[in-house]
Amino acid sequence: MKSNRRNFLRVSGLAGIGMSGISSLEGFAAGNASEASKSFEENGHQYFMTPPMQEAYQTALAILKPTTKQLEHGLELHRNSVVVESYGFMPRAAVDGDSLKSAIDADASPLEIQDLQEDMSMTRFVHNELEKQEFMNAWKASGVTCVVQNAGEEGNEIPRLLKRLSRFTYATDWMKEFLGKAVTPDDIIRAKKENRHALYFTGNGVPLPQEWISVEEELRYIRVFFQLGIRMMHLTYNRNNMIGGGCGEKGDIGLSDFGRAVVKEMNRVGVIVDISHSGWQTSLEAAQLSEKPMVASHSTVSSLHKHFRGKPDPVIRAIADTDGYMGICCIPRFLGGSGDISSMMRHIDYMVKKFGSDHVAIGTDVAYTSQYATEENKKIPAYRRPRNRWEALWPEDDFQQTPTMVQSMAWTNWPLFTVGMVQLGYSDQDIQKILGGNVIRVANSALA
Repeated sequence: MKSNRRNFLRVSGLAGIGMSGISSLEGFAAGNASEASKSFEENGHQYFMTPPMQEAYQTALAILKPTTKQLEHGLELHRNSVVVESYGFMPRAAVDGDSLKSAIDADASPLEIQDLQEDMSMTRFVHNELEKQEFMNAWKASGVTCVVQNAGEEGNEIPRLLKRLSRFTYATDWMKEFLGKAVTPDDIIRAKKENRHALYFTGNGVPLPQEWISVEEELRYIRVFFQLGIRMMHLTYNRNNMIGGGCGEKGDIGLSDFGRAVVKEMNRVGVIVDISHSGWQTSLEAAQLSEKPMVASHSTVSSLHKHFRGKPDPVIRAIADTDGYMGICCIPRFLGGSGDISSMMRHIDYMVKKFGSDHVAIGTDVAYTSQYATEENKKIPAYRRPRNRWEALWPEDDFQQTPTMVQSMAWTNWPLFTVGMVQLGYSDQDIQKILGGNVIRVANSALA
């Protein structure tokens, strides 16, 4: 660990710089690489921005071009806010390349390899000190208090959904002094006060036994997963299912009779309805039916760039009418236009002006991946890969994604998302709603 620290200081040109007097990563990320890479100590632990974080920061800064006043105000506001990502992923660890190589050499199946890769990326930082440092650095660089964490693999099969949930439960159980599981929104606010971080779990599907004996029996696991900590669920994921239409299908079948029962049960239990991957008609009907605020946790505005993962104005209006929100994501091809942080800000601004700041959030749908991932991935030999997954329904388009687009919206650039909103002229109160206040409000309403 010490040698890694020395290497970082050598690469970033910081050897010999004192560490005292710096209380926040965002506070010293003031615009040039050397300033943005200073380390600081907090509760006896040292944090620093790694070279990949610095590069992403500079890329976004060059696009936004804030004044010194805008930058300083935005960074301070971000530091003092409860920042809740409406849908995304906590930082990912690098896999253990040697262990994966051994599994492949032993003829592990594609499913075994996938499980091993996921488990490592989602939990390896718990006990590996190098990855733990990387993990904690990324959280501090982002200034994010809580991620509404994708803690369920896409689909409706119960064992499949349990796998990912177990991994994030494991991480929060073992790292609770730094990262805890939030059961209620009050836990998120408490984490901010205690200078910790939290995950609020969402599943990527409604858990169904799929025995089809009765509607009531099919619904029974919604409460079970709520008891396990899941607070939000996708109705569909790209494809049609027994609940309704997926956003990637050519035809949109709308919400089924069973789907209507699902929405009512989610309302009753306290699980937030998420239609990010649902078809437009299915989304509209779910919003019209829901008696509690519902969301599109990570999407874009179709009026600005028509994409099947975006939502048209009538659907967004229906979501707002439930007192819900739409989270703007950081996927370049969904955003269109320049596909970078300025395009993201364009979608946020459209939402604020058309639907009001009470109905906007940020759900990046991207993750920070350990800087050691490339090195570890080189150790993994070629192996038989599975066919495209059932839910991987992504119509082709001619959008050309560039590294600059991706870097500008890197997960560790969250403080600059706030700076971008300062540039748009929003009040501090409105910015804090978008940063987390709206997610907190909807989460409270779901549990009421």
